[in-house]
Amino acid sequence: MPKDKDLPGIGQRLREARDAAGLSQGQAAKILDMHRPAITEIENETRKVSAGELKKFSELYQVSIEWLTDDNFKADNKIRLAARKLAGLKEADLNTVMRIIDSFRKSGASQ
Repeated sequence: MPKDKDLPGIGQRLREARDAAGLSQGQAAKILDMHRPAITEIENETRKVSAGELKKFSELYQVSIEWLTDDNFKADNKIRLAARKLAGLKEADLNTVMRIIDSFRKSGASQ
């Protein structure tokens, strides 16, 4: 089946948002009262997503519809998604991630 040309990239954004929410396709499907293969098809962009489904995904994954449908991956959106992922970490893991980020900033400044 051809890729959804109406909203290119929406499948990837839905997958990232689902992962950030800590849900499997099966869990998301159950909560949304959908079949798991429908989630797969939407994420692979071989099935169109309805406006109603888009609203449900947005609410479940706690992301804006604007972010899901924006065809440009903006740095702001990636930062927001990263912040959501970081918020779910344990304190020790978050401290480790912060040290890694600091090391990237230091190595980038020396180049």
